[in-house]
Amino acid sequence: MPSLLRDEILKISDVIVVKVGTNVLTYANGLLNEERIAQLTNDLCRMIALKKRIVLVSSGAVGAGMGRLGLTERPTELAQLQAVAAIGQGKLIETYERFLNDHEVHSAQVLLTADDLSNRKRYLNARNTIRTILDYGALPIINENDAVSVDELRTTFGDNDRLASLVANLFETPLLILLTDVDGLFDGDPGHPQAKLIPVVEHWSPDLLKMVADKRSSRSKGGMSSKLKAAKMITGSGGNVIIANGDNPETLGNLFAAQEVGTIFLTQNHFLTARKRWLGFAVRVEGTLVLDEGAAEAVHKKGKSLLPIGIIDADGTFEKGGIVSIIDRSGKEIARGLTNYGLKEVLLIRGKKTSEIQKILGTTGYAEVVHRDNLQLVD
Repeated sequence: MPSLLRDEILKISDVIVVKVGTNVLTYANGLLNEERIAQLTNDLCRMIALKKRIVLVSSGAVGAGMGRLGLTERPTELAQLQAVAAIGQGKLIETYERFLNDHEVHSAQVLLTADDLSNRKRYLNARNTIRTILDYGALPIINENDAVSVDELRTTFGDNDRLASLVANLFETPLLILLTDVDGLFDGDPGHPQAKLIPVVEHWSPDLLKMVADKRSSRSKGGMSSKLKAAKMITGSGGNVIIANGDNPETLGNLFAAQEVGTIFLTQNHFLTARKRWLGFAVRVEGTLVLDEGAAEAVHKKGKSLLPIGIIDADGTFEKGGIVSIIDRSGKEIARGLTNYGLKEVLLIRGKKTSEIQKILGTTGYAEVVHRDNLQLVD
């Protein structure tokens, strides 16, 4: 029986982002499961015919490349991974295109790196491009650009769960559907007979991460913990998230029919502007500001700007206009923001009153190190 809550969420969502993982798209030997892709595209096209805006974030390039090359184990060297991904990406998009043609729906391949969404200009370009693709009634098929992501610590999303959440965050009221190889979030190890599926998560709690029993395979990089992080990001900025089992070919169709499948994470009703979403979730951090208790409370609880007097320490490579992570004494991140000062200046004025800035720096500066309009809470 359809859920009234889920039906309403489907109606109000301005876009539905579907992320499908490697394990769902491939057999154990790494070859693409074309029958599964056919079912997936059939479900997506049915929603597109109903004028819903659909974005597909698809893993599978490395897995497809492994199948083409006859590899039985995922390569470990970066150059090999890039080559296998490049070989597999062509096979992956060709397969999608073949089945989409049966529904007269065009596909649009979009390959991204983490820096594409960390850079403000490229972030806006990606948003405008994807939205325009949707205006044409086509299906954007998005994957990480593994072939050019050479510095993993800097440019790799780590798994397509984060990529999917960043793409969903390009929109105001998204529904993010994460298809994986488990039925959803359980209150214990899914393999334990006493574990129970949690159908609805109304409020985010740190205890949710304690329930996670990640299962990883040689063909995938993500796990349930990465999906929970994606859920926290989206529900914290105005969207909803569903985690469900993509191994069942009927799952996506059931979800589109508002059936109670998987676990749904409800929005926390915190609407954020596009700029705030970028600041809080997409941008690459260049440094850290450590706050005392009073400043941490003022920023986190009272929505105040960050003044120099509340800063204990600073680290990183940031200049004026850089993005910094704002943490408390314990190391817990509470916000991210656009700084008015570079690292050298912050180290000179930390712990000082605003009235002392001009004397210390020799010039009239900003009263705030990070103004509240350029700051986004992350917890």
